[in-house]
Amino acid sequence: MDLRKLKTLIDLVAESDIAELEVTEGESKVRIVKSSAIPQNQVVMVPPQGVQQFQAPAVQSAAPAPAAAPAAAPAETGHVVKSPMVGTFYRSSAPGAPAFVEVGATVKEGDTLCIIEAMKLLNEIDADMSGTVTKILVENGQPVEFGQPLFVIG
Repeated sequence: MDLRKLKTLIDLVAESDIAELEVTEGESKVRIVKSSAIPQNQVVMVPPQGVQQFQAPAVQSAAPAPAAAPAAAPAETGHVVKSPMVGTFYRSSAPGAPAFVEVGATVKEGDTLCIIEAMKLLNEIDADMSGTVTKILVENGQPVEFGQPLFVIG
């Protein structure tokens, strides 16, 4: 695709109400995403407990946030598998397919535990140790943050 066409496409996206445009021409593929006018710190997808932790420093009552974090840690005995990225958590490879693992399942290092979809890419998350899955900490289809606990392996 030549630069004049690309410039025209960029101008069309900038002047219109669309947020994203993807064009495929032969083997070339171009994706143009309009940047948001909303400041980045206002658009944050976090689980409810994460919202409290992010809002606590802005509010004068910072004590509840640190108290909540240590309370969750002792309940999780075993090795915690954390999310390596921000995305959407899926327990199976397709809707209606059986889950990769269930509570009580024995896993080996390298076994697939779940999929995290990030920017339309499906990323398999593997067990980093062998053991038995004692807890699944995230619901299917739920957004997850970087470093969020997903599984506990005992």
